[in-house]
Amino acid sequence: MKLLKNLFVLVFLITLVSCKTAVPAVTISEKSTFEKLATIPNVVSIEKREVVSHFDENYEMWFEQPIDHNDPSKGIFRQRVFLGFEDPSELVIVELRGYNIGGEKAGELAEHYKANQLTIEHRYFTNSRPKEIDWNTLTVENAAKDQAIIIDAIRSALYPSSKFISTGISKGCMTTMTHRSFFPENVDACVCYVGPLNFEREDPRVYEFLKNVGTKAERQKVKTFQELCFENRPALLNTMKSAAEKEDMVWEFGIENALNYTILEYSFAYWQWGTKSEDIPASNATAEEIYKHLIDIVGYGFFESKSVESLQPYFWAALTEQGIYGYETAPFKKYLNTEEVLKFDWAFPEGITKQYNPKPSQNIKSFLDTSANKMLFIYGEYDAWSSTAVDLTNNALQREMYKFVQPKGDHRTRISSFNPEKQTEIYTIIDRWLAED
Repeated sequence: MKLLKNLFVLVFLITLVSCKTAVPAVTISEKSTFEKLATIPNVVSIEKREVVSHFDENYEMWFEQPIDHNDPSKGIFRQRVFLGFEDPSELVIVELRGYNIGGEKAGELAEHYKANQLTIEHRYFTNSRPKEIDWNTLTVENAAKDQAIIIDAIRSALYPSSKFISTGISKGCMTTMTHRSFFPENVDACVCYVGPLNFEREDPRVYEFLKNVGTKAERQKVKTFQELCFENRPALLNTMKSAAEKEDMVWEFGIENALNYTILEYSFAYWQWGTKSEDIPASNATAEEIYKHLIDIVGYGFFESKSVESLQPYFWAALTEQGIYGYETAPFKKYLNTEEVLKFDWAFPEGITKQYNPKPSQNIKSFLDTSANKMLFIYGEYDAWSSTAVDLTNNALQREMYKFVQPKGDHRTRISSFNPEKQTEIYTIIDRWLAED
């Protein structure tokens, strides 16, 4: 009987052990990307959007940011951010916009590497614009701090072990340079496209560039067309008035000044956008043909009041810290009765002006000349904004600083604009940065 009892106990224990090993361990499910983003303290809104490009998931987010990082009492604004999520272990390309977010598709670098892409709208542009703006808080320092907060938050939530490369185009390039100078450890490297680094509010290097770019024959053809515009100014003015009435356009400084500025802008825009000289109307062209070509190249968007209102943050930054250019009138004195350089003072927000501060650009130059590393610059040779392009020092290569200029390239120059050999050279540099521990 005792033997049977012991046998029963043995069988019971074996069964119990078997049951325990058969029960699977309880696991905690991995948080979704959405849930991880929702843990970021200053994210106040997240929307999952339709998938674009190669991304597995796309999100629109809104970050609450201090209006002034040096004075939190001034309140907050909401900043728009897009995330193209691909893989938490892969590269993150940070698109630093100088303006608004143009779209959610992958940029050149994210497409090439099939990487994640974080796109940050610049403070006070379009969707990231408070109803009332304290213009004195629109500084390059505040913008750089916005971007550093967002990058740190996204890295912590999703990509703790990934490489980050920041990039930007035109004013976005200026934004990228500025962010790098304030926060040199915030990203691993930078690729900057076609961005100026101006040292004066009306940087005179622009005028010298326009006097020497391209061939003498082409420069003369550009000037001859501008003279043709001035000679036909009464007819062009009538056409502009008709267009203004039809399209509900107004100009704060008057339509006559608007036409003068448009004609003077033509040479800058011609080289900026890579216009073909054979497209310039001949001297016997009709006023309609002249006007159409002028507007095709210059457009209305730089001077018309509604456009100026949407671009107000650009003009504020240009006139107070980042610089721009003016228009030399001496070559057209007989039409304008002046040799004064025409400026953009009229583009300040109503009721406020501010002295230009050269220190931010000087600080960026000092940073690029002495301590910056792992930065790559892309320019087009004929792009008018290349007049104030970054110049690298003799020891720049020791710090892995590179500059590539596309022969005869314009403001649309990208890595894909170069020949295959040069593209390989550029991507080899970036590949090396990504391979480093």
